[in-house]
Amino acid sequence: VYLIPPVFPGPCRILRNKMSSGERFDCHYCKDSLLGKKYIMKEDTQYCTKCYENLFANCCEVCSLPIGCNFRDLSYKDHHWHEQCFKCAKCSRSLVEKAFAAKEDLLLCTECYAHDYSSKCSTCKKTVMPGSRKMEYKGNSWHETCFLCHRCQQPIGTKSFIPKDSGYFCVPCFEKQFAYQCCACKKAITTGGVTYQDKPWHRECFLCIGCRKQLSGYRFTSRENYPYCLDCFSNLYAKKCVGCTKPISSLAGAKYISFEERQWHSECFTCMQCSVSLVGRGFLTQRDDILCTDCGREK
Repeated sequence: VYLIPPVFPGPCRILRNKMSSGERFDCHYCKDSLLGKKYIMKEDTQYCTKCYENLFANCCEVCSLPIGCNFRDLSYKDHHWHEQCFKCAKCSRSLVEKAFAAKEDLLLCTECYAHDYSSKCSTCKKTVMPGSRKMEYKGNSWHETCFLCHRCQQPIGTKSFIPKDSGYFCVPCFEKQFAYQCCACKKAITTGGVTYQDKPWHRECFLCIGCRKQLSGYRFTSRENYPYCLDCFSNLYAKKCVGCTKPISSLAGAKYISFEERQWHSECFTCMQCSVSLVGRGFLTQRDDILCTDCGREK
């Protein structure tokens, strides 16, 4: 819907000829003399009024008659009207020099348009007049001054808001009244978030206590109520493999062998001399070394 006044183009000027009777001054189209007659100049070319109207005059959208030189040509979006024909399609009041609305090729005064087509404010139930600012959300409309935060009662305007139950809240009020507070940064959690040990966290605040890597979406474990990624927990607390000295982490699903308070990764549990795997086989010990039975008998 556009609410603009009509345009009154005036491309032509109507003048009286003041040339002397001895000179010729003819219509460019019909060649009749224009001496002592009215004529119209168009692009530095003169026409008698009849030829000009036949060649260039626009036809009125209402009465379909040409808009002659002696009439104002009112135009809107390439359509033209006589001044007396430029009326509201419903109440017939003149729209000349007044704001109007266009709806389905019809021109309407603002009062008729508001009555038939304008939405009603969900708060005050009054019509939201064409041309005035309004707020829309999920099929409902409000005057800009009627769309208020349910808590502070201030106009929300173009600021962000959050719907809650049957009310609408500006972001600061929603955070104060409803949002959880992150136990790490103490700021409100407005979207997403994770819960650990019944405490809320922002996803970006829920970090490994060791390396500070974000844990949301990854496997992790805890010790003394502190969260750890699997790598940090293994490096800090897991038993070390006798063969490679690296941590043995059962949390990551690694298989290991345990013997006399010593542990090996399954792939590291091999004969100290020939390196054959001892998993599922008999073995012998020689001080701190483990040997397959063949190497052990050779000793």
